[in-house]
Amino acid sequence: MAIVADRQSGEITFILSGYPDAKRVYLAGDFNRWDPRKQRMAKYRDGSFRARLPLGPGAYQYKFVADGVWVSDPAAPAQVANPFGTVNGVVRID
Repeated sequence: MAIVADRQSGEITFILSGYPDAKRVYLAGDFNRWDPRKQRMAKYRDGSFRARLPLGPGAYQYKFVADGVWVSDPAAPAQVANPFGTVNGVVRID
């Protein structure tokens, strides 16, 4: 699963798996003005990268940036085409 919601804390955990050799992974989206270096993700022992963010209600588009390469989330709850010919993940918070 790519997104885990913690209803008690109000935080969302974004998870990227399948890039165990990546040195640095960042989370970029409309919640941080698509800044590819603002939200660094932590690497876990299982090789996944994770970041927790407090997000209020709404729909948010996002992508991962693994060693400088923009990566779509194949496990995103929803996806939407972007102007670059790829897709962004979409997460909705109620």
